[in-house]
Amino acid sequence: MHPVKINPSIIFGQSGHFVLIAGPCVIENEASALRHAEKISKIARDLKMPYVFKASFDKANRSSHESFRGPGLEKGLRILAKVKREVGVPILSDVHETHQVEMAAEVLDILQIPAFLCRQTDLLIACGRTKKIVNVKKGQFMAPWDMKNSVKKIESTGNHQILITERGVSFGYNNLVSDFRAIPVLRSLGYPVVFDATHSVQIPGGLGHASGGEAEFIPVLSRCAVASGADALFMEVHENPKKAKSDGPNNLALKDLKPLLKTLKRIRQAAPFS
Repeated sequence: MHPVKINPSIIFGQSGHFVLIAGPCVIENEASALRHAEKISKIARDLKMPYVFKASFDKANRSSHESFRGPGLEKGLRILAKVKREVGVPILSDVHETHQVEMAAEVLDILQIPAFLCRQTDLLIACGRTKKIVNVKKGQFMAPWDMKNSVKKIESTGNHQILITERGVSFGYNNLVSDFRAIPVLRSLGYPVVFDATHSVQIPGGLGHASGGEAEFIPVLSRCAVASGADALFMEVHENPKKAKSDGPNNLALKDLKPLLKTLKRIRQAAPFS
């Protein structure tokens, strides 16, 4: 296992620990981003849990062209830079196109490749060349062992700061299934594995004009992932999921985050992985 380090207190791949990556699906506005980051950061501090804030500056793969996408690259990065500066947390966000990478790398600690783009060679290589941490999500259409090719594309740039995210497999008909054998398979590629606990309960296109979700299954999938050896958990968390501007049906309510993390921490301590 090749540990991935942001700073001395945030290391992906440490035995007995997992990193929390959490925040709203999309940047709704500056005040919301700061508020969510502060509240989640406090929960993580209380639990002595390493934490990375996530929010997308652009949701380029929404179901409908009329859906809210976020503030865009420049404004979104300004907001994320303010969150990083004022709350004091590392930042993760998605990049969708190669022209976004250089500017995003000036702010982000982790560049994330969306699942739909995990085989996009130019994007993977552009992100790798920044020497930043690259979190590549496994496509819903891929077997876990097929991710070795995506990993090799990033490694070809000399960058070994790689995370791999599992987020379920699509069998069509608006459904995703999580196979927890994927976690040890992905870990065998030599890098820490993240489990996306909220997109894994998504029902893609389930509402016709937008994705649906079954948020009630977030806790059980999270427990399975931690017990299976996930090195980090990715969660979209919102103070009021019913009013979230993106992916509300599969967001975890902020009020439910701390009790769930307490349980997950006990599971990891009982079943550490190296």
